[in-house]
Amino acid sequence: MRSPLRSSFHLLLLAVAFMVTTAVYWPGLYGGYLFDDYPNIVDNQGVQPKHVDVATLVTAALSSPSSEFKRPLASLSFAANYLATGLNPYWMKLTNLVIHLLNGLLVFLLARALLCSAPVGAVPVHKRGPPSVVRDCSPIDVEFSRTGCAPTGSRIGIVAALIAAGWMLLPINLTGVLYVVQRMESMANLFVLAGLIGYVAGRRRMLGLSSTHTPAEGEPNDPRHRPLTSSRGFLLCLFSITVPTVVGILAKETAVMLPLYACLVEWALFEFRTPRLGLSDIGAPMAWDGGLDQPGSRLHHPETARLKPRPKNTPKPPRDRRIIALFLLVLVLPMVLGLAWLLPGILTPETWATRDFTLGTRLLSEARIVVDYIVWTLLPTPHALSFYHDNFRISTGLLTPWTTLASIVALVALITSTFWLRKRRPLVALGLALFLGCQLLTGTIIPLELIYEHRNYFASFGLMLAVIPLLAAPRVTVGAHPVREMPSRTGCAPTNAAVDGLPMALPRYVLLGGLMLVWTALTALTAYAWGNPLRLAEDLAARSPQSPRAEYELGRTYIIYSHYDPTSPFTKLAYAPLEKAAALPDASILPEQALIFMNSRMHLPLKEKWWNSMITKLKARKPGVQDESSLGALTQCDREHHCDLPKQRMVEAYLAALSHPDPNARLLAMYGDYAWNVLDDHALGERMTADAVNTAPNEPAYRITLVRMLAAQGRKAEAHVALQGLQPLDIGGRLDTSLKELRALPGMQ
Repeated sequence: MRSPLRSSFHLLLLAVAFMVTTAVYWPGLYGGYLFDDYPNIVDNQGVQPKHVDVATLVTAALSSPSSEFKRPLASLSFAANYLATGLNPYWMKLTNLVIHLLNGLLVFLLARALLCSAPVGAVPVHKRGPPSVVRDCSPIDVEFSRTGCAPTGSRIGIVAALIAAGWMLLPINLTGVLYVVQRMESMANLFVLAGLIGYVAGRRRMLGLSSTHTPAEGEPNDPRHRPLTSSRGFLLCLFSITVPTVVGILAKETAVMLPLYACLVEWALFEFRTPRLGLSDIGAPMAWDGGLDQPGSRLHHPETARLKPRPKNTPKPPRDRRIIALFLLVLVLPMVLGLAWLLPGILTPETWATRDFTLGTRLLSEARIVVDYIVWTLLPTPHALSFYHDNFRISTGLLTPWTTLASIVALVALITSTFWLRKRRPLVALGLALFLGCQLLTGTIIPLELIYEHRNYFASFGLMLAVIPLLAAPRVTVGAHPVREMPSRTGCAPTNAAVDGLPMALPRYVLLGGLMLVWTALTALTAYAWGNPLRLAEDLAARSPQSPRAEYELGRTYIIYSHYDPTSPFTKLAYAPLEKAAALPDASILPEQALIFMNSRMHLPLKEKWWNSMITKLKARKPGVQDESSLGALTQCDREHHCDLPKQRMVEAYLAALSHPDPNARLLAMYGDYAWNVLDDHALGERMTADAVNTAPNEPAYRITLVRMLAAQGRKAEAHVALQGLQPLDIGGRLDTSLKELRALPGMQ
């Protein structure tokens, strides 16, 4: 009989992991906003409601500039934070930490369910034992225990707790917590993890493995009740990979991968099989020699003695057509439709005009990046996890750089190993498959930025699942009968059913402990840096000195600390990193904009080389989001009379930006704003704004501006026509206040 302390040790370990994670992240909660936090939260009036009603909630839900899908659930959570505590980043980050801890709990539950569900006997646990003790078994029929767990849940629980602890403390997952806007990622994965837990529970129920005790006559796992239990299990599977997917997508599109992850779990552990009729076909955890499982034998237990091992040549159960049809409906069909929708745009050269890479060079580069992600997850270094990766060298061929071909070979070997390990080490195969599957959305054909650490928030769980059970596996005793691998009195799988015994236990345990310490230490050091904006900017610039964004952010932070005082020591410090950033290859115009903005605000001379560099860059390539934001910031500064910028130079910059084909609506609207409010050229301002409306007809902000311009010119009839175009966009009353204000304009009477 096990002591209560031993049986609950995994819960104690999990509680310690929660406390350590909280302590490690706590210093980082006192930091500020960063990068994409500004357009999504700080500068987004939509998530800063003054009161709560349907209109303000709809406005908040549809306010995100990050995606065409708007990610309403995440935006509503930002609005809830604002209503409770304003824009104080501490509470935003604390909310993220709570979500991360909840995800950690779900990782524990999912890992435990997967460990309990792993087939037993795919590889003999103790190959040195007598041949009569362990025989080759095929999964699904005889490998699962009657109760669905290992006989001593403590080892399974301990390994699951270690997986959760490692995952929560991984440095690569830090941006999912302290980078406020990436609540989108962590919140989406809240539903992904919950959905996978539900799916595994449903499949276990379908296979008769869901109860926590040996079923008695007349209980749900009795053969006579199995059709009902199986149907309920299938409904749980259906619910778990549809509803969480839909809800998760409202936080971020990465939740769309849930059906794929469930399919990989099915492939690795359950094999799309149906259960056999009769408990004896499900219950035998290994093909034990009948002579050993006799009264008086060390292997004998009252309940397992009556389980009859299935003959080796018995056919496997058939495929479950319901499960196959389910994945055809929720995975294959949406994937085909999605590709049909995406491919025409992806294959258009204009789609890649704002990027520094093409479809081909992206795919070559992502091979290196995915391999880097593995190293950054398991063996992270400060220079690798530098947050900013805009200085990454794009692959232009298999040997430019040579690591491109090496990475492709490594990925092919990894994929091949995944298939090879499926029968031998199912959990390792599943972990690798989950990691690789997670990269399919963000690391293949969609023209996103190449690298972001938070994209591994779920993928890192796959690596933890593949690595930690191996490192934490119990030792084997040479020449001894594997008593620890025997069935338990409850008919559960052997103690190490999913955590097979392995040699070299001490080195493995030392390695696991060392990795945990490294992960914890680096996360703690990074979280400490994130606790202060200046400390963070200096730390990130030191980690990635050739990153234009890192150098720009350092210079921008110095500007903020200078309070636009020419005599401040921070003012002098700002020039060097900004000018360095401007000179680095592939830099945006952010550094030049910051230099012009700073000197103009402080009434200092503006250098011609700053203007020349900015205009040259705008002519050389189609403006990206950062370039547009830079022009918008200069326009706002001039319009609000904080800056006195040379009009000719500003016009040159806008014309350079608009010289490329198909300028987007945001750029057109900004030039319209500048023309109307700074140049006092109303005709040009109206024309640019009308072009913005035509380019993005579903964006109400441009239509509102156009109505105001027409009303200001006394063109009442045209203003009313433009106003009517706003009516269909008034979803949930979100434009009621704006419509009321427009109708009250003098030019509308």
